[in-house]
Amino acid sequence: MVAVRSFARSAPASPKKLRLILDEIRGKRVDEAMSILRFMTSPHSELIAKSVRSAAANAENNFDMDPRRLLIIEAFAGDADKVRRLLPRARGRGDIMRRRSANITIVVEEEEN
Repeated sequence: MVAVRSFARSAPASPKKLRLILDEIRGKRVDEAMSILRFMTSPHSELIAKSVRSAAANAENNFDMDPRRLLIIEAFAGDADKVRRLLPRARGRGDIMRRRSANITIVVEEEEN
């Protein structure tokens, strides 16, 4: 079978928080994963839902796969760029504020009969 990938680069969310959501949808069918993501309260679930929709569209349009039989075989988030800023503190000190971003990867494959 052909594995179809979808990437979301530099998503404005921490990879640690995204992994909690991705663990819930890994190994499930695309339609089931979309219904799980629709009812999640995290604002980051929409970023992942967009990437899942993109992977399903890639599979349907580029490889003529049936979208009802697509299975998410891999879903992971890795570190992307970090923005570092100086945060002024008391007594002339400063802390480093790190704003993290992530690269989201979704891999789908058509189910076997």
